[in-house]
Amino acid sequence: MAGHSMLARGSVAVDNAAMMQRQDLFSVEAAAPRADQTRRFTGSAFAALDLGTNNCRMLVGAPSGDGFRVLDSFSRIVRLGEGLHHTGRLSAVAMDRAVAALQACATRLERRPVRRLRAIATEACRRAVNGGEFLARVKAETGLDVGVISSREEAELALESCAPLLSGRGRRALLFDIGGGSTELAWVRLTPAGPTLIGYDSLPVGVVTLAERWGEAGFSRDGFAAMVDDVATRLAQFESIHCIGHEIRNGGVRLLGTSGTVTTLAGVALGLARYRRPLVDGVALTARAAADAVASLHAMGREGLAAHPCVGPERVDFVLPGCAVFAAITKIWPAPEVIVADRGLREGMLLRMIRADRGRPLRPLPRHRGVLPGA
Repeated sequence: MAGHSMLARGSVAVDNAAMMQRQDLFSVEAAAPRADQTRRFTGSAFAALDLGTNNCRMLVGAPSGDGFRVLDSFSRIVRLGEGLHHTGRLSAVAMDRAVAALQACATRLERRPVRRLRAIATEACRRAVNGGEFLARVKAETGLDVGVISSREEAELALESCAPLLSGRGRRALLFDIGGGSTELAWVRLTPAGPTLIGYDSLPVGVVTLAERWGEAGFSRDGFAAMVDDVATRLAQFESIHCIGHEIRNGGVRLLGTSGTVTTLAGVALGLARYRRPLVDGVALTARAAADAVASLHAMGREGLAAHPCVGPERVDFVLPGCAVFAAITKIWPAPEVIVADRGLREGMLLRMIRADRGRPLRPLPRHRGVLPGA
């Protein structure tokens, strides 16, 4: 393992300019702020809550410069989409887990009043026939008004949060977010004024849906290869519309991934004894380092994954499905490196709320899936 870590470290390049930008945008308060710190930000903080297919996450931040300072964060695996692939419904036990996590978020917000809160739900609640019923229960039991967003807005919010990591180089970028119930793609034009969304898509494959479809077969060599091929086939339509492979061969295209899968791959490639966000967010993995990390995770088996400090027992079933999506993306679009982002919808929501509070106009959302006018 030590030899692998040394090889991976030699294959990893850190984007120093991007690292400086992310420190400016997302500086972190101490985990346990003093009483005077809490009072200082009372009434000026914003909160963003993201209820996904696999995780429930919340971030509280106070405006700071062009970004925000993190005051509090929460993350819990709730597996809301467990069984959804087979039944089309959210199960009672999954809903109970999610409500418990949301109640914990509500309790935190009672202790730290915020100026504005936005709470969203994504693929699981979009697909489930009882999604609306579940969110009505959430409001009744926790007081949180959670709204379901479209896949279009998911792509926009992810781009909003990751924009600083895309500045400075390249003509185009492909952003991908490997979620629990879906994988979002955003094809982006890079301009001096900032990134512009050209097209987007949402594939109905994520770490939870693939884990339920493939089960133990996904841990075998043949099963993993079949998962990769299945996802690659689904990517073909987006490639046929935008010819991203051709653009990559011509140069000037950057791949950026934001999800637990890509941050885990970065942690493995860097040989981290434990996961550390400042070392991962913004790092650029060479194609070789990323492929080696995928191979390393696949070779660990269940016990090895459960024991790994960047994985753990709760994520064992979901790591290899995520790696299969990643492998399919890099197979169809073999860019020289992948930028890793430990940021996503919550950060995008916070930046939008802060901008709106300051009276700055929001960027218009794209209106068409796949390709946008003027692309």
